[in-house]
Amino acid sequence: MSAWEDLKGSLVALVTPMKANGAVDWAVLDGLIEWHLESGTSGIVAVGTTGESATLSAAEHQRVVAATVRRVDGRVPVIAGTGANATAEAIEYTRAAHGDGADYGLAVTPYYNRPPQEGLYRHYCAIAEAVPLPMVLYNVPSRTACDMQAATVARLARVDGIVGIKEACGDADRVAEIKELAPEGFVLLSGEDAQTLAMARHGARGAISVTANVAPGPMAAFCAAFLAGDFGEAQDLDARLQPLHEGLFLESSPIPTKWALAEMGRIEAGIRLPLIELSSGAQVELRERLVALGLL
Repeated sequence: MSAWEDLKGSLVALVTPMKANGAVDWAVLDGLIEWHLESGTSGIVAVGTTGESATLSAAEHQRVVAATVRRVDGRVPVIAGTGANATAEAIEYTRAAHGDGADYGLAVTPYYNRPPQEGLYRHYCAIAEAVPLPMVLYNVPSRTACDMQAATVARLARVDGIVGIKEACGDADRVAEIKELAPEGFVLLSGEDAQTLAMARHGARGAISVTANVAPGPMAAFCAAFLAGDFGEAQDLDARLQPLHEGLFLESSPIPTKWALAEMGRIEAGIRLPLIELSSGAQVELRERLVALGLL
């Protein structure tokens, strides 16, 4: 297997299941992981931003990563969310994930700080130098107010230990730009479910997916199709999934995703403030999309 060959396909940005009182539901976490493995999911992202990393304590964060590693037991890669807007904190999360046996770290760009490009470069270099855990960068300016440019990504792609990027800037052409500038072997992953097919045409070899939370089988089949070069089949599957991609962002993620999973009987309806339950109007719309795909 070539370097980072396992970073491909449908990699779920797993929600952190919670009980109605907001406590992490450890038994349900195990069940979700098994469902994903049975459904063809290629990798599990533990405590990414979809996993409500912003509202988990540091102890909970580490425990979710450790529990995920233990349950997965080497069957697929585990990518631990290790980002923070303080570099020292990101290093600590990355060090803990490495100690717990995660295969990769996923480090979102620092939010709120709005660092310049040189600051981003030094931030990620500091993490890579401090911890020998292969790192996937994560660019999602709609949530962080910080857009890591292709030239900066290309610089970082030449740093030992930085192996790929989850790109969610909203412009699928960014993947083509990064591919042109970065060294061969740097892994490109979609961070926007609705744009994954377009990114795949530019060289992305998978997605870190929100939609995979509720439709793991269809997302795995979709990614398998484009990886096999069957873009006709991939396009058909993508067309079926587009309404669900949109529905899971009717309100702030992961509110719709956790509501959908609760409706499907996979989790309790637990989420932490300042996020709240899905509005009644959005529930009607999302239910229709779930029913159309046979998920309810």
